[in-house]
Parts: sequence; C-alpha cells; structure tokens
Amino acid sequence: MKVILRLGWLSLLAALRERETLFWFVLFPVLLLALMAGVFGRLGREGQMSFAVALVNLDGGPGGPAPFAAVVEEVFATLGVPPEEGKEPLFALRRPRDGEDPRAFLARAQEGVGLGNLALLVVIPAGFSERALAAMAGGPPAAVRLYLNEANAASGMASGVVDQVLARLNRELLTLAGLYRPEAALAVEAEWVGGADQPVAYVDFLLPGIVLMAFFVGGLFSVPGTILFARDQKILRQYWVTPLGVPQYLAGFALGYGFMCLLQFALLWALGRFAFGARVDFLRPAALPYLVLAAATFLALGFLVASLAKTAQAGMAIANLVNLPVMFLSGLFFPVANLPLVLQVLLYLNPLSHLADGLRFALGSGQAVLPLPLSVVVPAGWIAVSTVVAARRLRWDVGP
Repeated sequence: MKVILRLGWLSLLAALRERETLFWFVLFPVLLLALMAGVFGRLGREGQMSFAVALVNLDGGPGGPAPFAAVVEEVFATLGVPPEEGKEPLFALRRPRDGEDPRAFLARAQEGVGLGNLALLVVIPAGFSERALAAMAGGPPAAVRLYLNEANAASGMASGVVDQVLARLNRELLTLAGLYRPEAALAVEAEWVGGADQPVAYVDFLLPGIVLMAFFVGGLFSVPGTILFARDQKILRQYWVTPLGVPQYLAGFALGYGFMCLLQFALLWALGRFAFGARVDFLRPAALPYLVLAAATFLALGFLVASLAKTAQAGMAIANLVNLPVMFLSGLFFPVANLPLVLQVLLYLNPLSHLADGLRFALGSGQAVLPLPLSVVVPAGWIAVSTVVAARRLRWDVGP
C-alpha cells in the first residue's frame, strides 16, 4: 500500500512540475470559471447589468388600463429606472409605444424571447383586474403570465426577481386593504422551454460543469500522454525490471490522477464559493458518487485513448479529436436544448452530458434533461468498454 501511495504522490508532483500540465489542468479551469462567472454571473444585479424585459398589458379598454393592471405595470416601470446616476436599471423595460397594437408587440416579444434577445416577457392578460377583485372575495387568484427561454441563463434569474416583486406587491396591497389572505395571493404562470421549473444562479449552474470539465481534460490528455510518453521513452521498461508489477503501477497512477482531481476540485470550489458566492453543496450524499463516477469514467477514457494510439503524438491527436465535440455536446456551460436528431443521438451517447445532468440534479442546481438512470448507466458502460479494450490493446513496452 505504501508503494501505491508513493507512486500516486510522485505522479502528482511530476505532473505539476510540467508547465503545460500546470496551466491546462489546474490554472485554465480556474481562469475559465472566473471569466464566465464574472461576465455572465453578474446578470440581473441592480446597478451592474440589467435584464431586457418586455411588458404587455392586455387588461384595459378605451379609457386606459384597468386599475389593478395599471398598478402592476407601474411597478415594472419603476424597475426600469436606474437606482443611481451612471448605473444600469434592474430591467431594461420595453413596452408598446403609444398607438401600437399590443397584440402585434406581443408576437414580436415572444419571438424575441425565443431568439434570446429578451430575458423575459411579462403579460398582464385581459380581465386581470376583475379576477384580482374576485380573488379578494374568495375566488381563484389572478395570474400574470411569463414567457421564458431555458437556453438563456438570464431568463431564470429574471423570473425569480419577478416572483419576488409580485409577491411583495400582492402582500402590500392586500394588507393595506385589510384583505390579505395567503390563498388569494397573486399567481405567476411560467412557461419554460424545456421544462425547468425554478431559477438557479448561473454560477451554481456553471461550477459543476467546470469541475467535470477539469476532470475530463485531465483524464483525456494527462492519462494517455503520461503513459505513452513513458512507454516511448522506455521509462516503463525500467519499472518492469523492479519488483513493481503492472497492477501496482496502475493503482498508483490512478491514485495520482485522483489527487489531481482533488486539487482541481478544491481550487474551483474555493473560487466559486468565496469569489462568486456559489451555494452548491457538493457534500450532498447524492453528489459525491457522481464526482467519483466522473473521475473513474475519464480515467478509463484516458486508458482507452492510450490503447488506440501507437505513439504519444498520436494519442494527443486522438484526444484533441474527441475533446471538442464531447464538450460541445455536454451542456457544461450552457443548457443544451432543441438539438437536431443526429446531435441528440450523440448527446445521449456522451458520458459527459449524462454526468453533468446527474450531478446538477443531485446538487439541486439544474433539472434532469436526460433520463436520470442513464446518468449512471452510460458512464458505467463507457468504463466497461474502455477497460475491456485497454486490457486487450494497451502495450506497456516498445520493441528494442
């Protein structure tokens, strides 16, 4: 056991001595998290960045908007005013111009949400004020309708802000009238593209993806690169003349990769938690197995690449060929939705997409887009296939 621990530790130290390894496997994931969280994670913070929101009030007539609808519209107009000079308002509010057909504006706004040009569309439906009055008398609650886009990270955050605004407005109005009843609260009917039903801060969505990306890049490049280089330079041949056996070498090598994953995770978690306020709890019982499964999957994929390549250069070429499409079709950085059929097939075969889906679901930072059992079955299948192929094809020595 001491030999395996020693090999694992030496493997980690050897990797960290290489400048390229230190940058791509340690510093690059940290820099990527800082860049993406710093840019996109500020969406919706009052005074820094604003949401593009459209508002359509369909509750009115020739005399103008109905009373309750006018109050709601005025609240959103207030959110479109900068809190201080030189700062952005919370909402960059767009409304129909004077004399413009609200229905035509509504159609354009719905298209804008679908294209990602708008974070949110708020619709006050016809008859809203009448239903609000009826709710105070014991009827069903009135509803404001929201249109959101799951592929737009700002939509979830904007809908959370709207929920809080309407809930507070509802309580204050009814309390002043002496009519507040929780069962008559103003309702929000949210219509998501893709089925997510609650907003999540972008950094909480991003952090698990960056952690998995770091594990994946380390397994795909570091594992075959180290093995193939050591084999081509005949370094492994020197191991085999010692009492060290292949099983011990593999155990020590895998332990070194595990140490690297722990280092990557610790740095990314600390940056996400203390610099960007990430609240995901990786200590959840359901989350830890996904992290272990991810590390095992990418270690096995590294051995698979090593078994398919004859030289270290060929191994890096194969790794580069696999890297971009696998990460592109994984949903690590942004939700993946509405893909063509061919890409959906590749998405279902991609172990990284299933691990990201399962880990986010376990952490409560995202909904399961793919069937949840596959988040274990598909990575386990790749481990089994990679192990069988590597056991048959991987050569540990070169000819004289």
